[in-house]
Amino acid sequence: MTVRQLSLPELAAGCARLGIRQVGLWREPVRAYGVAETSVLVRDAGLRVTTLCRGGFLTAVDADARAAALADNSRAVDEAAALGTDTLVLVSGGLPAGAKDLGAARERVADALMELAPYAGDHGVRLAVEPLHPMYASDRCVVSTLTQALDLAERFPAHQVGVAVDTYHVWWDDRAPAEIARAGASGRIHTFQLADWTTPLPEGVLTGRGRLGDGAIDLRAWTSHVAAAGYTGPIEVELFNEDLWARDGQEVLTETAERFLEHVVG
Repeated sequence: MTVRQLSLPELAAGCARLGIRQVGLWREPVRAYGVAETSVLVRDAGLRVTTLCRGGFLTAVDADARAAALADNSRAVDEAAALGTDTLVLVSGGLPAGAKDLGAARERVADALMELAPYAGDHGVRLAVEPLHPMYASDRCVVSTLTQALDLAERFPAHQVGVAVDTYHVWWDDRAPAEIARAGASGRIHTFQLADWTTPLPEGVLTGRGRLGDGAIDLRAWTSHVAAAGYTGPIEVELFNEDLWARDGQEVLTETAERFLEHVVG
């Protein structure tokens, strides 16, 4: 998503040029290119798919809408398995129209996981529940903290459900370091993502993620928290940013790799 202006072949070529051997993919471009075709493309480029993003949006009350969401998430599990990744990221979904009960919405997510988690586990795919910043609670994600995400995940075996830790969404929460340790103790950190926090946020707020090093987040400290919790998996950079999308994608890819080395690795 950081370089969504690149086609999948262009992305694969750019990763090969930079020596990047792992890549997180989103469902929309994968489905447009073809799941089987994408699997061949990344394999031939020497790439491993770290995660597929995203499933979720499981808060509907209407029976037909709920059934459609469950079917779509099952397809997402199938796509993840076909791509060879063991992790499907879930964004829970926001409040249904007219609803105000966040707790009830989270319980509907839990109910959906009761059906999805065993199916995912049978296909070798882990569901990573991603908490999003509270500003998204009404329309996009009723799971706002790692505490809430873990309370959902811990109802299921760790090989079925864990969490996604994204600095953009958790950096403000002083409980998050302890919750990262909690997640690590049970093997539930299924992916770790980086983005920086810059203000003012753009209209609509969705595309406000800052380049690494441009904002207020201590990226090295959060990386240390995750490492101390025992996480040894890949680290993804996920930037929704209109300014980046308007630039040359290969230039953005190179710059992102350089900033990762400068502001995260040191």
